[in-house]
Amino acid sequence: MSQMPQQAALSKCPSCEEPLESGDRFCGACGYDLSVVPARPVDEPTLTMTGVPPQTPWPSAAHPGPAAPPPPTAPPTVGSAGVAAPGAVPSGHAAAQRPADGPSTGVPAHPGAPDPHGAASAPHAPAPGTSAPGAPPAAPPAHPAPPVPAGAPPQPASAPTGPQSAPSTGAPSTGAPPTGVRFDRPAQPEVPAPQQPAQADDYTLQAPDPRVAADAAEAPAQGGGPGSAVCVACRAGRVDDDGYCENCGHAQPRERDHMEQECGPLAAVSDRGLRHHRNEDAFAVGTTTLPDGAPVSVAVVCDGVSSATRPDEASLAASRAANASLLDALPRGTHPQQAMHEAILAASEAVNALADEQPAEAREHAPQQNAPACTIVGAVVTAGLLVVGWVGDSRAYWIPVDRSAPPARLTEDDSWAAQMVAAGLMGEAEAYADHRAHAITGWLGADAYELEPHTAAFKPDRPGVVVVCTDGLWNYAESADEMAEAVPVDAAARPLHAARVLVGHALDGGGHDNVTVALVPFPAVPQGAGSA
Repeated sequence: MSQMPQQAALSKCPSCEEPLESGDRFCGACGYDLSVVPARPVDEPTLTMTGVPPQTPWPSAAHPGPAAPPPPTAPPTVGSAGVAAPGAVPSGHAAAQRPADGPSTGVPAHPGAPDPHGAASAPHAPAPGTSAPGAPPAAPPAHPAPPVPAGAPPQPASAPTGPQSAPSTGAPSTGAPPTGVRFDRPAQPEVPAPQQPAQADDYTLQAPDPRVAADAAEAPAQGGGPGSAVCVACRAGRVDDDGYCENCGHAQPRERDHMEQECGPLAAVSDRGLRHHRNEDAFAVGTTTLPDGAPVSVAVVCDGVSSATRPDEASLAASRAANASLLDALPRGTHPQQAMHEAILAASEAVNALADEQPAEAREHAPQQNAPACTIVGAVVTAGLLVVGWVGDSRAYWIPVDRSAPPARLTEDDSWAAQMVAAGLMGEAEAYADHRAHAITGWLGADAYELEPHTAAFKPDRPGVVVVCTDGLWNYAESADEMAEAVPVDAAARPLHAARVLVGHALDGGGHDNVTVALVPFPAVPQGAGSA
């Protein structure tokens, strides 16, 4: 008949630690069910404190049998069979003859313990006064025990009261592992640690391939595409069409992150700035001649509206369309001011076309998105005539070579701040300090209210330079005097250098926006020309 396993007696409640009495099945304080307390696990200590391995059976009172005398702790005075010599340990043969674990005897095997059947457990004990071969001499005990005479009756040994009571032993046997060794897990063979992969910082880039570098150097001259460029980081891999190196994966600088161009007497520079993830500005510069052979310089600068979709494409399309229109109309004899008006209309049509290119599905899923949009400002310089045109808040400044003459701003913003100043509702400083100052009221785009291109013609009486720029620059030099201080004095002779200086001025000021500037020198005028 099967029986329920008996629970071990508990002295206190496992839940609230309330003292318990024998036979309690529930805690009197918290009502904890004592029958659900799991049985005490078999004790196999992780660390042995006496050097006896856990495989050796402990004496148990449940199996009465002949008790074995405690092992000697001091050298015996008389050597006899069954008594080990000082420091002696069982040889390999004697250790092999130890009784196996089991309930047959219930007595731990020790050197010198008599067998229950009268046979000595160590039949090959060495002679008195000698030690076993290869065994180190045992240290003398601190408290020698009285010698055990030969033939003396075995002394009764008290059974341990619990599994924590370990029998006292003398010098540890060499067959038992030393004190402090773990017995709860088998010995594992030493496996060499796997080689750790190289860290990202330890990655060694491939050495530059001279053939790749040579091919890339020839690619621009042959009209090679993005895949022909060499990575700026590792100088070994080619750059794919997505702008990443095929060797190290480094993202390459975009072409529009920083652009410079020098065309005859004028130059332009555009930079992404320090805060934006891309450059949404664009410029176009060029030179041509009038029907009478007089040279003409043209510069167009556009600023994409960040709140619209694809602003970078809008600014690029507008600048190219306006520049192409001017370079086509001026050689045919069109008046520069009329040519500027037509150029702004052409730029507007180019931006409007971008909205038509958007798939119908995209417009249906995102109807709240604004159409591509941008601002525009341009300048046309001929002998004795300066024409500017604009829509939005991009500006043009006049900076004379003779700094004793006053500079001037040539455009008026299509913005909230400009309207407040024009209506006399706010002062200029107060209006441009408002957070609504840069909200534009005019732009190029399919959703523009009504396109009104602004044009103006001037006849300066002295040489100077025209600064055509976006708000990324004039935010750090808003007034004409501040812009004149930022422009180098040799800007008319070195326009590219001066444009770089102005871009650096904006970046040093914080570079919160894209920065684009074009410098168009105005030559000395013949006598009799009007003033600006």
